[in-house]
Amino acid sequence: MWLMRSSFLRYSGLLVAMTSAVWAQTASSDPRQELFNLREDVRLLSQRVGELSLTVEQLNRDNSSLQAKTSQSFVTLEQLNKSIADVNRTMQSALAEQKRETLNQVSERIERLAKQSQAAIDAVAKNQATRPAVQTSFNEEFPKEGINYTVQTGDTLAVIARKNNARLQDIVNANKISDPTKIRVGQTLFIPQGK
Repeated sequence: MWLMRSSFLRYSGLLVAMTSAVWAQTASSDPRQELFNLREDVRLLSQRVGELSLTVEQLNRDNSSLQAKTSQSFVTLEQLNKSIADVNRTMQSALAEQKRETLNQVSERIERLAKQSQAAIDAVAKNQATRPAVQTSFNEEFPKEGINYTVQTGDTLAVIARKNNARLQDIVNANKISDPTKIRVGQTLFIPQGK
């Protein structure tokens, strides 16, 4: 509203100044010229008044729009705090549920792992029970002549004895092998062979 008044006053002052200047000029000229100048001034004034009317209409529309916006309802601080509290409660509830689900899943996995571990331990214990006893004393009665043999992939003592026409127990005694299942690839063994 203040802007509208200042624009109107500015244009009014401009019109008064123009009118005064025109009257000053026309006082010394002829009457026809004065009439022409007066008509031109009236035309310019009419044009300016039209522009001012358009500006006032636009300002009225803007003012109405602003008033409509300010009359809209706003949320109070109490309503905002209540909404935040509701969101917090919902979030806490969801987090607690997610925590419960995660703990249940972890518990189930630990239980499965415990069962698998127990089964593996039982299998190892059963395997240990079926293994041959570890030999701690060795007989020196085996042929002292023979060959050296390098263990290959897939070899067992029984396979090596067969390949070399040797006795399994002679190979065990000659190499002091306490556990026949623990020979390794690349290991060199003495294979006793009779004459």
